[in-house]
Amino acid sequence: MSTDMIIVFFGELSTKGKNIMDFIRLLGKNIKHALREFGSLEYEIKKDHIYILLNGCDYESVKSKLLKVPGLLSCALAKAVQKDLNSLQEEALKVYLETGKISFKVDTKRIDKTFEIHSDILNREIGAFILEKAETSRVDVHQPETIIHIMIREESAYVYAKKDSGIGGYPVGIAGKSMLMISGGIDSPVAAYLMMKRGVKLECVHFAAPPYTSQKVIDKIHDLLKVLTDYQPSIKLYIVPFTELEKSIYEIAGPSYCVTIMRRMMLRIAERLAYQHNCLVVSGGESIGQVASQTLHSMKVIEEVGSLPFIRPLATYDKTEIIALAKKIGTYDISIRPFEDCCTIFTLKDPVTHPNSEKVKEIESRLDYQKMILDCVKNVEVQYITDEEEEF
Repeated sequence: MSTDMIIVFFGELSTKGKNIMDFIRLLGKNIKHALREFGSLEYEIKKDHIYILLNGCDYESVKSKLLKVPGLLSCALAKAVQKDLNSLQEEALKVYLETGKISFKVDTKRIDKTFEIHSDILNREIGAFILEKAETSRVDVHQPETIIHIMIREESAYVYAKKDSGIGGYPVGIAGKSMLMISGGIDSPVAAYLMMKRGVKLECVHFAAPPYTSQKVIDKIHDLLKVLTDYQPSIKLYIVPFTELEKSIYEIAGPSYCVTIMRRMMLRIAERLAYQHNCLVVSGGESIGQVASQTLHSMKVIEEVGSLPFIRPLATYDKTEIIALAKKIGTYDISIRPFEDCCTIFTLKDPVTHPNSEKVKEIESRLDYQKMILDCVKNVEVQYITDEEEEF
């Protein structure tokens, strides 16, 4: 059975102080969950790295899931060899040739201090062997094109050079929870991904308006969240029946102020759910200036009704950047399916971009919105989207 090993690198986690092991232990837990189908893997969670013994599992298959775990900067496949100089030289040469680079240096870490050859001697002996066998090779200890890493551990020696990049950030859950408003468009799933990348566990709220919106919209939300379970294995979805409240808003506010007031109602409902389910913040996919409700003036008036922080990870992204990221994470093709959500079911003429707060309050005074909000929250449908057929 192969004793090849994956070495997991932390990146940003390494800047943490006394609580670094809290981050690393949670990352290890999330990695084990992501790789649970590979039953023969063995894990060693250390302050420097997480080590995963493959025990015969296919590296490419493991890697495809591993690199989607937030908090992981990169990983490397380290080839196991016997703990003798000849074996290390031969494997180091093979690894060097596979890189296709010219300049190199050898970097040895002798974790097993009982190994008789010291690190600096190993560096020189292995480097000299590569220079002898590869005619175009050149040692550069300051700015090498590639580094051949040697790791001497108790059970075996390991050699690697290439690292595969992950998404970085923090392990999901370390930063607490957010209630994210998800519409089914391009932006909010990307915002969800960015929140997860910063270690925030998400619960999601969607505002449905049947019969104006169809089951196809809910199906689209499910498919989007299913993609996002690559990064957070289980996502709780709250579907809010928003039809009656939205109709009342449109009838009283008219097309100009309809969106501003509708967004205020959505925020009120999202916050109620956030408080009920121990979320620390509310979040969404707004980008400054993208639509009328996302100007700074509109954001200010909308957020007047809130008490929790509202996080907008896409605030400074332009649409081209958001689309590129949506394609990268695999949500774009789902998001552009032509099924309208509740924000697009009414014709809106000249929506206000600089809403007047006092006018908004006056319009809301003519709405019996408190009761309707309570009805919305009372009749929320809860669904679970997971990376397999299980609940939280």
